Amino acid sequence: MSDMIVAALQAAISISAVYLFATLGEILTQRSGVMNLGVEGMIMMGAVAACITASATESLFLAVLASMLVAGIFAALHAFVSVTLKSSQVVSGLALTILGSGLARFLGALLKLGKMPVSFENISLPLLGDIPYVGDILFNQNLLVYIGYIVTIVMSVVLFKTKLGIRIRAVGENPAAADAAGINVFGIRYACTIIGGSLAGLAGSCLALANYKAWETNLSNGAGWLAVALVIFALWKPFLAFAGSFLFGCITAMQTRLTLWGIHIPDDLVEMVPYVLTIIVMILISGKIKKSSGGPAALGVPYDREER
Repeated sequence: MSDMIVAALQAAISISAVYLFATLGEILTQRSGVMNLGVEGMIMMGAVAACITASATESLFLAVLASMLVAGIFAALHAFVSVTLKSSQVVSGLALTILGSGLARFLGALLKLGKMPVSFENISLPLLGDIPYVGDILFNQNLLVYIGYIVTIVMSVVLFKTKLGIRIRAVGENPAAADAAGINVFGIRYACTIIGGSLAGLAGSCLALANYKAWETNLSNGAGWLAVALVIFALWKPFLAFAGSFLFGCITAMQTRLTLWGIHIPDDLVEMVPYVLTIIVMILISGKIKKSSGGPAALGVPYDREER
């Protein structure tokens, strides 16, 4: 029984990397004051770009690079519309989700993408991988999971322990004051949005090359929307994002293992659990969010220097 639990938790960590990359990207974007609801479309575009590149080159490095580049381009488009043109960030994000998801499915069908010729396999880390139970769960994973650990730590340090992080948070809280202090508001918002979108693309390559190891029409299955909700659940903090991603990873992993354990629950009911849990979590922590002012004050508000 313990082996079954360890295997389930190991799968949960692998799955949670998808949510983690997307959530970290959205945290960075929102910390700068930009709301990006195009995460779902960027995950899908990242996934299809990774699949196309992997099929053509059989290079995991180029596939991951392509996924981040394509999603970054989509994010740059969102930044142009919302930061430069000062249009509605919600409308822009939703438009990119529709465009990205539809274009990814079209390209996947057109190129008849299927099983990938290369994929990420688990690598056991020396010494750490030998720790009973914990080693198998945390340190016998694919390379992208380990990158997720590193990105979580780096982003937490950058946001809360460096001058750059102070500038990013200042732009998200009060862009006018930040601008007056000589901080490049538009540059920071562009950079954070593009990097955040690239991380969403990385989530897509994680789905396609590490979890499914193939292209599927509904590959993301709402992962982008869950990531947006996880940002609030995590109170815009990277380490809490890791915990929340693992929680949702556990729920997703259970969907494929309940039957193996002899527990028969309708698939549709099980698939509802993450979304129902999201609603419950939002209700429970909504008061805490208001009290702690966890969200950037200028989130979703275009900055116009002329109105300063």
